[in-house]
Amino acid sequence: MRWLNLALLVAFPVAWFAPLLRAGLLPFFDLDEISVVSGLQSLWEKDVGLALLVTFLALFAPYMKTLGLALVQFHLASPRLLGALHLLGRLAMADVFLIALYIVLAKGVGLGRIETGWGLYLFTGCILLSLVISALEEARRR
Repeated sequence: MRWLNLALLVAFPVAWFAPLLRAGLLPFFDLDEISVVSGLQSLWEKDVGLALLVTFLALFAPYMKTLGLALVQFHLASPRLLGALHLLGRLAMADVFLIALYIVLAKGVGLGRIETGWGLYLFTGCILLSLVISALEEARRR
């Protein structure tokens, strides 16, 4: 399980640059294809507060959680850290919800065509796999 967790340390950065969605017209974004990183770049230009929140939820929370869990798994950190890591995992899920909500809203008001990209599935899969690994690790420690 710990090697799968280490694989996430590579998969997350790939997911950040992978296309989440392709769109004809979206407010906030001047792009046709949006990744986590390109979306964050656009947000930083338009709304710094929201960009700071999404940057934490999309980049730092999942990566810190995965790195912290690896430290626990390789006995370099205390297992007492698992509670905080579980919270970070839940926070990381919030950004997938924000992306899904944005897609639903844009489709609902007819702002243009939106197609989900493979990066959305990769990113969601990384987050979900990270949650499963941490839950299994927590159960194993009990």
